[in-house]
Amino acid sequence: MAKTGVLSSDPTVRAKAVELKKELQRLVRTIVDDDDYSIHAIDRAKDALCALRGLIMFNKRSSPATFKLREAVPCPEEFKCPLSNQLMRDPVILASGQTYDRPFIQTWLNAGNRTCPRTQQVLSHTILTPNHLIREMISQWCKSQGIELPNPVQCGREEGITEAECDRFFSLLDKLSAAVPEQKEAAKELRLLTKKVPSFRALFGESVDAITQLLTPLTRCNSQSGVHPDLQEDVITTLLNLSIHDSNKKLVAETPMVVPLLMEALRSGTIETRSNAAATLFTLSALDSNKVLIGKSGVLKPLIDLLDEGHPLKMKDVASAIFNLCIIHENKARAVRDGAVRVILKKIVDGVHVDELLAILAMLSTHQRAIEEMGELGAVPCLLRIVRESNCERNKENCIAILHTVCLNDRTKWKALKEEEISYGTISKLAQDGTSRSKRKANGILERLRRAINITHTA
Repeated sequence: MAKTGVLSSDPTVRAKAVELKKELQRLVRTIVDDDDYSIHAIDRAKDALCALRGLIMFNKRSSPATFKLREAVPCPEEFKCPLSNQLMRDPVILASGQTYDRPFIQTWLNAGNRTCPRTQQVLSHTILTPNHLIREMISQWCKSQGIELPNPVQCGREEGITEAECDRFFSLLDKLSAAVPEQKEAAKELRLLTKKVPSFRALFGESVDAITQLLTPLTRCNSQSGVHPDLQEDVITTLLNLSIHDSNKKLVAETPMVVPLLMEALRSGTIETRSNAAATLFTLSALDSNKVLIGKSGVLKPLIDLLDEGHPLKMKDVASAIFNLCIIHENKARAVRDGAVRVILKKIVDGVHVDELLAILAMLSTHQRAIEEMGELGAVPCLLRIVRESNCERNKENCIAILHTVCLNDRTKWKALKEEEISYGTISKLAQDGTSRSKRKANGILERLRRAINITHTA
């Protein structure tokens, strides 16, 4: 029998809970039944579960003492939280000017709501300001009634931000629209704050237009003189810091001009700016929806060009960004079209970041044109040499996976595979001693070669 009384009698809250349960049920069924479920499905299930938990906690926050108080002593309406209808223990002011008990309004906000529950006004930010006046009035009333006011429930961020810090944050944002010296000072400080204090990263996501304001020095610079390199570096690095905060990833990527400015930074920034722009794209592309958005922007071409340049400080971030983006099929096609296969093979032959680049090449090998290019560019001897000489099982696995796909799609490469097997027994050794995936792919190649020999003998 279902338990009753867990959720509020408020029909809006109940309807929201039913909606969340249906969404959660659908997502869990997808994850359990479908072998090809995406990471995005897990993220959405987690978000739905957290939101449902928030609704339930919404009705469980009150202590026994509060319930006894409500039954024994009528509480003035102005001292009650509009959400819980109970005496407030930690009254805070929302951006709309309404006062709520902190744990209840924080739960409302954590569930993804960005409106005032009472007025339905869209919030300009989600910073909660303590209402000291109401707190003192409640304290005095409790004393007059002989009631001990319960301690405030700690809720929200692990690291709180003071009102002074909030004021400083908005002051710095305003300076980004001022003269260049003030812009540079503000951008430098925001870079440091978002690096050291996680709560400042959250503030950007909770404040309307904060990210757009951050970009002001880059979007309004004089086209003749261009943006100052240090200023560009600080703004791009701040974007990187923001994107680390999971709740910001979607917001940052979908803010107009973010991806175009990252592309510009890849092409024209300092070494550190270009590296941090690539790292930002890597971090943002953790979300599948962002992979699609970023891929459509044309960002793979400047990433591949940067990879081709081969600067050691940029290579790892660039390779990581390309790998993440190419997880979805449409971006594989874009990467192949933009010359990724040629650049990656060149770097692998030169022995540069072989581990990361082989992983990308293995991912691209599911695209027909990529396989054709590998054949044209002489990839087979290079891959066979790595299988033969490398001590890294992961690299061998990626190489044999690519070779298996080549074997299935291009019979003209069977001769090279057969000669390698006759001379070194490379594929047979991997079929015996490799990882389970390596063994499976190696045996698949050997079976193809045996069939080819049998067909030749029969003919």
